[in-house]
Amino acid sequence: MEAAGRAQAARDRVPRIDPYGFERPEDFDYAAYEEFFSTYLVILTRRAIKWSKLLKGGGGVQRSMTDMNRTFPDNVRFRKDAEPCLQGPLYNVLLAYGHHNHGVGYCQGMNFIAGYLILVTKSEEEAFWLLDALVGRILPADYYSPSMLGLKTDQEVLGELVRTKLPAVAALMHSHGVLWTLVASRWFICLFVDVLPVETVLRVWDCLFSEGSKIIFRVALTLLKHHQASILEATSVPDLCEKFKEITRGRFVTECHSFMQRIFLEPGSLSRASIARLRERCRARLLAQG
Repeated sequence: MEAAGRAQAARDRVPRIDPYGFERPEDFDYAAYEEFFSTYLVILTRRAIKWSKLLKGGGGVQRSMTDMNRTFPDNVRFRKDAEPCLQGPLYNVLLAYGHHNHGVGYCQGMNFIAGYLILVTKSEEEAFWLLDALVGRILPADYYSPSMLGLKTDQEVLGELVRTKLPAVAALMHSHGVLWTLVASRWFICLFVDVLPVETVLRVWDCLFSEGSKIIFRVALTLLKHHQASILEATSVPDLCEKFKEITRGRFVTECHSFMQRIFLEPGSLSRASIARLRERCRARLLAQG
């Protein structure tokens, strides 16, 4: 009874809407989140000071319809009755980027990325230039082109990495004839938006902007390695797909600071040069297949 009382008290203190405007699910563990966040606030303060110093040092990003109603339906700030409603700024950013980069235009998935950038920056202009940095320089070419060759290439690269680092998982996938496009395409196309908790996605993006796109593979491999035993229990394709949904939920991914520490430990060595070689090989294979 005492534990139940504490949990209810936690629910009363923590709002249903998170600081970014997303509605928390009915089964959200408020007590665990409150326990985690009480320690994470110290880390957030330390990181805010660090980023402020880095940006003052001149290392910032240089400047160089769409799926409006389907973008974050669980976020109160993107609803038509919101004041202000962020659907307008999101439309403006995506439209401007389509004119700016004709080779990409608009590709499904970009709305979620631009939406997150607007939520964080609260500025159409800043969100636009950050989107340009992501699509134009940080991610591989053709990630969001009509052919999405860069995205397909990275899914193949993940398969190669799993075969090397987690051969049992790769063997299970092969035995069921499951392609990585089936279970992990959303991880890549949305850069983990709507896959991992908000705070965790933002921490992943910090590393993405700072260290480049290989971070995507570190996150994916960490999820797979940490939950390898559970994944290997799958006995069918639907069961395997459900396992891949489960590994993006729970305390392991919610406690974003410890999760970020793990992504630099669990996958082991993952150099930019090795990723570049894998991408080159996988891209050539896809082009040969037509």
